[in-house]
Amino acid sequence: VQLVESGGGLVQPGGSLRLSCAASGTIFSIYAMGWYRQAPGKQRELVATITSAGTTNYADSVKGRFTISRDNAKNTVYLQMNSLKPDDTAVYSCSADVQSARGTIPYDYWGQGTQVTVST
Repeated sequence: VQLVESGGGLVQPGGSLRLSCAASGTIFSIYAMGWYRQAPGKQRELVATITSAGTTNYADSVKGRFTISRDNAKNTVYLQMNSLKPDDTAVYSCSADVQSARGTIPYDYWGQGTQVTVST
């Protein structure tokens, strides 16, 4: 199973970006999917998660500005980021809890990360 992120880049404060993360490979079912970020010199932190049923959870720092969504038919999770701030600058990585075959134990997979830089 591979997760491939796209959509990162450089944006000015107050701007928007949309990240995508597509899962591919031997996939029977995907449970929770999520976005995490790690800024230089800081620990990785949760940004947002979404269950297969669509229940979402957000870090307090992004509530009201970021929206996580998923397309189960495409095995893809998205992160719409609005009103971006310099403090949002980080490498953003997606994760997915993937069951590869019926009856097997789900396993957490991670993408390689995409850089988001918020700066003038």
